[in-house]
Amino acid sequence: MEIAIGTTNKAKIQAVQAIVNQYFEKVNLTYFKAASQVSDQPITTEETRLGAINRAKNTALATDAALSFGLEGGVTEIDGVMYVCNWGALTLADGTTFTAAGAQIILPEEIAQEIRDGRELGPVMEQYTQRLDIRQGAGAVGIFTQGIVSRQTMFEHIVALLVGQYLFTLAQR
Repeated sequence: MEIAIGTTNKAKIQAVQAIVNQYFEKVNLTYFKAASQVSDQPITTEETRLGAINRAKNTALATDAALSFGLEGGVTEIDGVMYVCNWGALTLADGTTFTAAGAQIILPEEIAQEIRDGRELGPVMEQYTQRLDIRQGAGAVGIFTQGIVSRQTMFEHIVALLVGQYLFTLAQR
């Protein structure tokens, strides 16, 4: 089965691999950087969701994959408190698109203020932790959960929700 993902981010690729290999045989996974068509730092749930959908649809347009995934991380504010938010989309070859959201945790105010000031979460986290490539590995969620939940694990949950919706639809046919 041809499966594509619209990213070159290691944590996202590994999340898709981990889940699709559980449910499909003979998977050929390809990946590339697909346009999200949203800001580099999505700052609302709606913008983050749209970024995931756009990545999935742009991946489907650029490949012959049966399944095309788009995953997007962003932030959202609720009552003045900033949270990490994450969305995924799965576009089928016929254009059908499923969406799902993942875990949300509060960002410390010092991190939130940097984002309100126009910075991206990834670089802010690198500065905060003094570690490179945070978004390719643990992510902010991994840092702020003491490694209990990694960025990959968080996206695995979203990918599982997407695959589950797809399999449910197949079973209904």
